[in-house]
Amino acid sequence: MAGGCCGRLLTTLLAAWLAAAAAAETPAGSEQASLPAEQSRVQPMTASNWTLVMEGEWMLKFYAPWCPSCQQTDSEWETFAKNGEVLHISVGKVDVIQEPGLSGRFFVTTLPAFFHAKDGIFRRYRGPGIFEDLQNYILEKKWQSVEPLTGWKSPASLTMSGMAGLFSISGKIWHLHNYFTVTLGIPAWCSYVFFVIATLVFGLLMGLVLVVISECFCVPLPRDLSERSEQDQRSEDAHSAEQLQDAEEEKDDSNEEENKDSLVDDEEEKEDLADEDEAEEEEEEDNPTGNVDEEKNDTNDQGLLRQGSVSQAEVEPDNTDDLPEQPRVADIEGLEDSLRQRKSQPATKGL
Repeated sequence: MAGGCCGRLLTTLLAAWLAAAAAAETPAGSEQASLPAEQSRVQPMTASNWTLVMEGEWMLKFYAPWCPSCQQTDSEWETFAKNGEVLHISVGKVDVIQEPGLSGRFFVTTLPAFFHAKDGIFRRYRGPGIFEDLQNYILEKKWQSVEPLTGWKSPASLTMSGMAGLFSISGKIWHLHNYFTVTLGIPAWCSYVFFVIATLVFGLLMGLVLVVISECFCVPLPRDLSERSEQDQRSEDAHSAEQLQDAEEEKDDSNEEENKDSLVDDEEEKEDLADEDEAEEEEEEDNPTGNVDEEKNDTNDQGLLRQGSVSQAEVEPDNTDDLPEQPRVADIEGLEDSLRQRKSQPATKGL
């Protein structure tokens, strides 16, 4: 009995000694490794919780696990997230492989991509993903000088929601293609043929659904109403054609009347010209007698002038130098007046 008790004591002492030796030999690094790792301050964003960025101030990073430049900025982004409480800002990240809908909603075309959000207003950050630059961007409020994404480019708009749906569908198709080619080992061309056939079938089904919807909501008109509408259209067309014909006839009538009026005016002008010609001929016929009388009067006047000159020559004495010249001028003027009166008398008679 004593031997058994001693053996038990020896085994317990040996076990305690081994435990102490193992504890003494373990390094300090192993103690630190046994402690739980520090939790990341970066919040993963998904299609279900992305609306959190609509309130407060946020910085988002879009990355992909296979992107080398995204991996280089991971440490800087973690440091920036640790100081988020001091900067009064929330920090998040989006994996475009797992969340293609969010990448479509923000229309991400390059990686890594950074976005700033302030009370639902989004801006694109195009600086380097270094902690100092990110911190200065928030502290100095450099985001105020950046034009925000407004209108259809805003992630909360209807157009970008549709874009998110398209990107999510494309992501699902890509995952399905990888499942066919990698997991099941199907050739790639077989997968492409499957997607082509599925696209055609889906298009036919959508067309059938649209036809059914149109048949359900668009009530067809009765046959009587349709026939009446056709008759009304025909009557309207005939009435419009008649109106056009009447307008053309009126135009033709107006043109004919204008032509007739112009012809009548021409004829009247011709008649007036003919009357004027006749009047001129009559005047010419009347004038020869007047001209003969005038010629006779001219000859008589000339004879009187000659007789007067002769009588004066007879009456005057030889010594004409002693007589004054004024009586001679008076006699000549009297003769000219008498001649003018004689010439005016036949003119008045002709009128």
